[in-house]
Amino acid sequence: MNKKIILLLVVILFFLIDLDVLAQGCSQCKLISDQASELDESSFGTNINYGILYLMIIPYLLLMFLFRNKIKSLFLSLTKNLRK
Repeated sequence: MNKKIILLLVVILFFLIDLDVLAQGCSQCKLISDQASELDESSFGTNINYGILYLMIIPYLLLMFLFRNKIKSLFLSLTKNLRK
């Protein structure tokens, strides 16, 4: 019961936090966007896109590495069911 109350309090506090505090942005993104005003617009878009893709792929690679045996067994069970 205590865990449910604590979880509820955390969720309520999360919604009460001002969103400007959470959306400060990183210094590298700010630096790239400031430099992009001097450069061509297409280079800014590609640099930001590569950074986003890099940040997105790391958690997926970690999850695939940590759960590789379960993923392998899932695919093996699916292929066995398809062969029947």
